[in-house]
Parts: sequence; structure tokens; C-alpha cells
Amino acid sequence: MVRVRFATGGVGIVADVRSPLPLPEPFASGPFTYHDGRAQGISRARLRGQSLYSPFTGVRAPTTVADDLVGRCMALLLVLPPGAVFCHVTALRLLGVDLPFGVGGDERLHVQIPESRSWVRRPGVATHSRSSFDVRVRRVARLPVTTPELVWVQLAALLPPRELVVLGDALTRRKSPHIASSTLTRVVADLPTGTRGIARLRSALEHVRTGTDSCMESRARWVLVDAGLPCPAVNTAARGATGEFLALPDLSYPELKIAIEYDGDLHRTDKATWRRDIRRRQALEAAGWRIITCTADDVLRNPERLVGWVRAAIRDRTRA
Repeated sequence: MVRVRFATGGVGIVADVRSPLPLPEPFASGPFTYHDGRAQGISRARLRGQSLYSPFTGVRAPTTVADDLVGRCMALLLVLPPGAVFCHVTALRLLGVDLPFGVGGDERLHVQIPESRSWVRRPGVATHSRSSFDVRVRRVARLPVTTPELVWVQLAALLPPRELVVLGDALTRRKSPHIASSTLTRVVADLPTGTRGIARLRSALEHVRTGTDSCMESRARWVLVDAGLPCPAVNTAARGATGEFLALPDLSYPELKIAIEYDGDLHRTDKATWRRDIRRRQALEAAGWRIITCTADDVLRNPERLVGWVRAAIRDRTRA
């Protein structure tokens, strides 16, 4: 407190608004444990003060440090046992993988703990036992993260068959793939007998396709194959009579000159994308291609509509 003499002659007491002294490094730039703070001479009052927050019991972090996914994981890592690894949907988020339906609403931090260690019981944390098979780890922002192929294995028992394929596609994208398709094949082949979800993984391998661009394109392909139609090609170049490049349809039956394009909201709201779509569809139509455009409604809510369009196009082109 500070004693102040006012111009009127009175004396009052006001709060001392001086800023606290800067914390020593590394405490000023990231989370730290309460125990380590005390060991470095930070007072109990300071550790309870408003300039710090507690992401987890026993952990403090400056309010200037972002409370985002990486920040939360860094804070939790301080109180996890040795050998702990971030896994499941948390690993997908840290790796930057498109999330399949069924796990996107799970905001908990998922961690694997070695079998010899005690489970972590904290609000907002889901603990999983780490077997000797789960030993491959990547480093993302200095955090230990389960490799993408092992996350795929972990989620096999939780995801329906379609979404397991969607996740496999997302891991082997056309642009900046996280892994090669051969990695998925190898990890399934190496699974111990009796692994939970192994039959589903083996089945999914037959349907995963490399070179996709979005989850919804994968779901559109699943709708067609699930209805008994031939599996369309994925992002295969359409060429003109002299071999010139025309376009890269999302899905296609090149021998029948049928292209299936999925239009998301970006195609409607982004003018550059909209103009590009028009140009490539004009090029395809001029070369005799049949174009079928679908949206989320046709894939998720009325899949029979998409199936009917494609089946009719195949029938017409086969008769011609």
C-alpha cells in the first residue's frame, strides 16, 4: 500500500499498482511447476497472483503465454510421468491432420502412459495405456506425439468403417502427405494377433486411396463404392485428344469421360475458386466429358441422389 497526501490536505491509502518484477527465465516464457517456481525463489503470493494462471493443478504459466493446444500440452507434459506421449485426437490436432467425424468434438488431451506407470487422473485429460507396440513417436513443437499410422490404429475401434477410410486418406493426402500408404500397410502387417480393430483396419486398407484433397471427396467416393458402383479414380488428370491437360477432377471414370466434382462452401464464397471451377468445367465439357457436381447434402443427407446420377451417367456412357 502507498500513503498519498491529496491537494486538499487529506491523506489516503491507495493500492500499490507497481507491476511485479519480471519472472526469471524460463518461467517468464512458458509453463512451469509450482515446485520449481518455489525452488527458484518465487514467492507463494506471486505464484497465486493474477499475472499467472494454473492450466493444471501444480502448474503455473504467465498470462502472456497462449492458452492454445500446444500451450496446454506443454503444461500437462510437466506433470506427466516419463515416457508419456500425446495420442488419439490430440495427436491428430498437433500433427495438423483433418479430423474424421466422430472425434472432432472431443477436446480432452489424450495421453498414453507406459504400462508400468500410474494413470493420470486430471480434469480434461484422457489416459490410455501404452503397450510395447506403441513405441514410435514424433516431435511436434517439442512435444512427444504418437506417429500418424499408430493414431490410425488407435482409432480403428472407435471410428465407423467409412471414417476410418477417410482418416487413412487424410494421412496420405496429395499435397503434403503425413505418411506414405505403404506405411499404413506395414503397420497393419506388424500388428500383434488379436489387436483390437485389426479386421476393420485390414478392410479399410483396401479402400484407402492416396492423393485425395479433402475428407468430403473421400466420403463421396465411399458412397459410390458402398452402393456397388466401380471405385472412381482420385485426382487423375483429364486430357484432351492430343494429350493436353484439361483438368484434375476430384473423382472420375476416365475411360467413360465422367467427372465427379465435390463443391464445398469455398467454391461458393471464394470468387477465384468459383472462376477456376467454371474454366475447368468448360474445358471438360468441350472435350466431351460428363460432369456431375455434388454438395454435402448429396453426400451426407441424400446419398441416393448422388448414386443415381452417377449410375445413370455410367449407363448412358456404356450404351453409347
